[in-house]
Amino acid sequence: MDFDELLKQGKIKRIFRAKRKITSPNLVSHITQRAAGDAPLFLEDSDYLFMLSNLKEVSLKRSLDVYAFCLMPNHIHILLRPCRAELQEAMRDLFARYAMVFNRKYERKGHLFGGPYRQAVCLDDSYLLAASLYIHVNPIRAGLATDPRGYRWSSIKLYNDLNAPPSFVKPSFVLDLLAKEQKKQREIYSKLLNNSIIVDTENALEKTDAASFFRKVLVRNFPAVFSKLRKQKQIEHLTGLEMLDDEEIEHAIQGMRDPKTKIRPDEKKARKFLIKQLIARGYTRRDIATKLGISVKTVYNILKLQT
Repeated sequence: MDFDELLKQGKIKRIFRAKRKITSPNLVSHITQRAAGDAPLFLEDSDYLFMLSNLKEVSLKRSLDVYAFCLMPNHIHILLRPCRAELQEAMRDLFARYAMVFNRKYERKGHLFGGPYRQAVCLDDSYLLAASLYIHVNPIRAGLATDPRGYRWSSIKLYNDLNAPPSFVKPSFVLDLLAKEQKKQREIYSKLLNNSIIVDTENALEKTDAASFFRKVLVRNFPAVFSKLRKQKQIEHLTGLEMLDDEEIEHAIQGMRDPKTKIRPDEKKARKFLIKQLIARGYTRRDIATKLGISVKTVYNILKLQT
């Protein structure tokens, strides 16, 4: 089943965690994987280095664009985009090979990872930026570093240092959202990173809305940066999906609930578009009716309109 069909059926949320993964090409995903129970994933520097070498090899073999990563003692974050419909195969290659080598090296048996990896699809530029920042502040939140720039096992050096050695990781996809000049890009990202450190949010491995909450705080603290992202629509151009961000959705909902709003033909089209946007975020028809202050029947009637 392709991504467009999932959208039509309302099975996709803004940030989506799926049992059945979405493998369509060009969709940017925040992948998380964790160890089983309290077991560590990495015991020595060589373990971290092998995972990075493995990630590089898989990215080349499976045509993955990797934008950011962070390897933590018991879990992993990767921000990536598959250029082909091979996300599941790529993640199988990555995690199965690592588990096999780790188990053999330390003479252990059983599952290394605590179940399937999790996927959160970034459907707009604001989530792309927020996901990258969230990944890079993880060591701070875990008490592993006092400054994310000092954590060795993440891609932060590529975002912070213009003179960083060449890498298979492509930070420019995120940094280009912020400015044209590379030095300016890193200055803005560094400022955002500093602000991200003090954001109190939940663990994305446990709470499906953690990244969403994290993004909202950043939008509130840096309105100019995120307002600019709305105009660029890099993700939309890449995927061909026209998605409103959360602030645009809330503004549209307020307008629809306003009793003074006249129902013109163009307004009917806008209402239908808004309802489809909410469906794409995983809302049921009943949820939408409550949110918009209309009946469930009205929701269905609006969707039937020819526009």
